[in-house]
Amino acid sequence: MVKGANVGLAALSEDVGSVMVSLGWSSATGEGDADVSVLLLDGAGKVRSDVDFCFYNNPVAGNGSVQLLGKTPTADGSEDRISFDLDAVPEEIDKVVVAASRYGGSRFGELDDLRLTLADSAGDGLVRFAVEEADEVSAVIFGELYRRSGEWKFRAVGQGYASGLAGLATDYGVDIDDDAAEEDAREQGEQEQEREQGQGYAEEAPLPEPAGQPAAPARVPAQATGARADDASAAPAQDGPAAAPKPARRPRTAKKKVTLPRTARKSLADNESWRSARLFPVSALKSDRERETRATSVVLSVMAQVPEFGRRLTAGFGAPAGRMETFTEVTLPHGESPRRPDGVVRVERAGKLWTALVETKTNGNALKPDQVQAYMDIAARRGYEAVITLSNDVALDGSPLVDVRIDGRRKHKVALWHLSWAEVVHQAQMLIRHEGVGNAAHAWLLQELLHYLQHENSGCHGFQNMGAAWVPVRRGIDDETLCQGDARALEVIENWERLVRQVCLRLGGELGQKVLPVQRARRGSDPGVRRAELADHLCEQGRLNAEIRIEGTPGVLAITADLRTGKLRTSIEVPSAEPGYPLSRVKRLIRRLAEAPADLHIETLVDGPGAGPRGTLERLRPEPADIVPKDGAQITGFRLSLFKGMGSGRGSAETGFIRSVDEAVDRFHAQVVAQVEAPAPRRSRSEEPTG
Repeated sequence: MVKGANVGLAALSEDVGSVMVSLGWSSATGEGDADVSVLLLDGAGKVRSDVDFCFYNNPVAGNGSVQLLGKTPTADGSEDRISFDLDAVPEEIDKVVVAASRYGGSRFGELDDLRLTLADSAGDGLVRFAVEEADEVSAVIFGELYRRSGEWKFRAVGQGYASGLAGLATDYGVDIDDDAAEEDAREQGEQEQEREQGQGYAEEAPLPEPAGQPAAPARVPAQATGARADDASAAPAQDGPAAAPKPARRPRTAKKKVTLPRTARKSLADNESWRSARLFPVSALKSDRERETRATSVVLSVMAQVPEFGRRLTAGFGAPAGRMETFTEVTLPHGESPRRPDGVVRVERAGKLWTALVETKTNGNALKPDQVQAYMDIAARRGYEAVITLSNDVALDGSPLVDVRIDGRRKHKVALWHLSWAEVVHQAQMLIRHEGVGNAAHAWLLQELLHYLQHENSGCHGFQNMGAAWVPVRRGIDDETLCQGDARALEVIENWERLVRQVCLRLGGELGQKVLPVQRARRGSDPGVRRAELADHLCEQGRLNAEIRIEGTPGVLAITADLRTGKLRTSIEVPSAEPGYPLSRVKRLIRRLAEAPADLHIETLVDGPGAGPRGTLERLRPEPADIVPKDGAQITGFRLSLFKGMGSGRGSAETGFIRSVDEAVDRFHAQVVAQVEAPAPRRSRSEEPTG
């Protein structure tokens, strides 16, 4: 769309009762960011009250019809997503304005590719609008949703405010606080008190108000948005002549989310044998049934208490954003014998309920098809929306963990979804280590959940077994008796894909970056056909291959497991587009790898057929010219590789294959990839070669 254009949503899709709006941008440094806000306006073009101003400290507005979902990774960085349940927007609201603002004197001209996209409830993109000419402004209205004759329409606005969020919000009737000096002094005192008490929170947000008390209205701070202290429009409204100003803790436009430190503070225990008291103890768990019951209750309770976490785990299953309640050990009638699913998740939004039954397995126990089928039938009869299975296994596209029958005569369709414990851990890590949550209590709850899930006795450890076919396939490759078309090779390929997906989840949670497997297949191709081809290659070559892409990394990390030699190879191809003589480029690379292992293999990639020279880092440090092509071929890049012995067992024990893959990827990323990403040490001009 172009600036000023408008379009009716009903003309674009049938599924526009709820829509998703995403705001995105990028920056050359990767550090630029902005805060998203939404204003709900009445027929006069004003907010009814400050609660109609939706921002990070007030993420839900309009009786739950508008909710900020936070950032989600994309191929180009990340986007801020906003969920709109248009059918539930209050009747008094005629227009919804979608905006973003920057803080601390920053301007939108420092960001690139400002864009808005709008998708329907099925996830299909309907609208894209690129915002231009926003160089000198610190707040921008990207677009607006408005009603016309009972129909919702979208208008591409692209209007900037040099006065920042304060000017934008004041235009629409939001009160502006202006006690910046008082708040700064108070915040400084609170931070000093936190340091004295040894609290581990990066910056503590206020705890929720007690139940039954009205929430304080959302106010925009003048200090961080550029509004002047003596601006009459910035003065807070008073109820009457006798009303005295009441200092209130105001939200800032700079984000105040709680994250937990990576390293724990020194314990006050007398000795290391003392164990910290835990909210979710694991020492008493003795049976699989106890583990399943405890794990289900722990996860579901934290989902209900930490909105960001509950939303992360259910948004992809079609659940709305609203008030969540969770239950365990629920008895439901089913023929002559009642069924007891491990849990139930219910979300209420605008008077409507979304319900999912939960079936949990721990310790590598497989899901039982008859159990899942019974829950699907119960859900269909009762009008529930989904059945969610939760286990250590990882679901693959085109290869369901459980085959269920769907009665085509039923009008109500029930969706079957699967979560791996590894994904639950990943989402908890992303929130408490990198993105933050609303307050300190929520951060602590997530930390306790993470401690529980990662404990060896919880049974929630993700994919941990390469399957019964692993040993026969490995032996068949070793003695060259494995033939193409063998079903056992296909099973190994599927489990290898599960392992690679889990490696991506684990590494992404540790780094706080988007880590995804790379699939070398045409879009829309059958995943079953692709896996069958990989199984034939395994029988022929005896190797398992995978590639993963790490956000911000200059290349793709490749993993090769050679079942014939028993070695794991991790490698990355680093492009070399820098100017200069070939020897200068080689020396720059070796300087950048100053802390890399001596056994790192470096291969020069050249333009044209044939391979370039190669050698180990230990040999190349004193003689970097050894990997400069002698025939004058153009250097296009370098391949960096590490080799490691491969575990033979099918499990995750120290001698197991899964453990060896995890260790190889961790070592390669920490000792090689992280150094390639870092800038090379600066050298004086006299140290640079002259020819």
